[in-house]
Amino acid sequence: MFANVVKVSVRRGFPLTTTVTKRFASQEAHSGLKERLVQLIPAKVEQIEKIKKEHGDRILGTCTVSQAYGGVRDVKCLVTETSLLDAQEGIRFRGYSIPEIQQKLPKAQGGSEPLPEGLLWLLLTGEIPTQQQVADLSADLNRRAAVPSHVLSMLKNFPKSLHPMSQLGAATLALQEGSKFAKAYQDGVKKDKYWESTLEDSLDLIAKLPTIAATIYRNTYKDGKVESLDPKLDWSANFARMLGFKNAEFDELLRLYLTIHSDHEGGNVSAHTTHLVGSALSDPYYSFTAGMCGLAGPLHGLANQEVLTWTLELQKKLGHQEVTNEKLAEVVWEGLNAGRVVPGFGHAVLRKTDPRYTCQREFALKHLPNDPLFKLVSQIYQVVPPVLTKQGKTKNPWPNVDAHSGVLLMHYGLTEHSYYTVLFGVSRALGVSWDR
Repeated sequence: MFANVVKVSVRRGFPLTTTVTKRFASQEAHSGLKERLVQLIPAKVEQIEKIKKEHGDRILGTCTVSQAYGGVRDVKCLVTETSLLDAQEGIRFRGYSIPEIQQKLPKAQGGSEPLPEGLLWLLLTGEIPTQQQVADLSADLNRRAAVPSHVLSMLKNFPKSLHPMSQLGAATLALQEGSKFAKAYQDGVKKDKYWESTLEDSLDLIAKLPTIAATIYRNTYKDGKVESLDPKLDWSANFARMLGFKNAEFDELLRLYLTIHSDHEGGNVSAHTTHLVGSALSDPYYSFTAGMCGLAGPLHGLANQEVLTWTLELQKKLGHQEVTNEKLAEVVWEGLNAGRVVPGFGHAVLRKTDPRYTCQREFALKHLPNDPLFKLVSQIYQVVPPVLTKQGKTKNPWPNVDAHSGVLLMHYGLTEHSYYTVLFGVSRALGVSWDR
């Protein structure tokens, strides 16, 4: 949501006194993030102007009729600086691979997985943050985390049958009443200051999402009671506590999950929708909500739920017993020959195993190597790619991120499949909340 506002300022060459509504009286950023962006933006503006001046007439590519009908797949027509998806390498965040992110980003005390707050800093600035910068950003998000009473009352009154993603979209849209960008725009803010109130909205939204998401979970599946935020904990650990989990391994899983699901270039449905809606200067609450409506679709964020359902049905069909690879391949072929697909395998861009799958597999090998469902997922990893290759209908027979995440969540007791896309949405806020 943030980058597009910077581009608007660059295009049109345009001081903001941030005005805050009483209900959303969170203070401006205290993490040093805004100050660092103030230092970085002038050079970025100059760089973009130079690129347009020197290369503005350069043709990036062409578009065939099939591509036009197929959603402009493989057409180079978007600028996305935060992440790059390579067909062979997989995703890179600001040039860093997932293993590099796991190594370089700050961790919680005693932890080994990256803190998502560190990734947020990286996506916004292009720089690996220090431990102190991440600690300050965590504290700033905690200061912003209070959710207005009208939003919590609305969530409480929703029927349990309303899909969690519908609840999430309604709640984030209801937060718009406190948009600082909308208020600043109404007050006549200069265009070169759009980014300041947009950053404030984005950080406010990211800060409130764990409470909203946990409230949805506790209202829909549990007793409706949500533990209070602990100002000493990081963003992920607080989310885990509010969900009802007090397990250090689950904290680590959530940190990994929220990091790797955050951003995946700008052409996917949730990222592109957020960017598109934000291009109308719709504030972060409007644009993020629109993106979440896209994420809720079965061909996007809902896929992780479908993968787990398929895997559990397969486990049941196999009698909850270990079988040979040959027997498993036979069962997979039965499904394919009946016109069904193997969910969680294949990707529109990737032509190898998704590195987001690989890091989740490594987490499972470290923490739950003997989990029966994980052992089945590992066997599926061995069996399905050769079967799909032999079938010859896919360019990529390898597993994607959705093929693994549900198994990890199930192991630690988060078994409500219809909620999984909400976790995806909370994570995706890190990648798209600035990109409008």
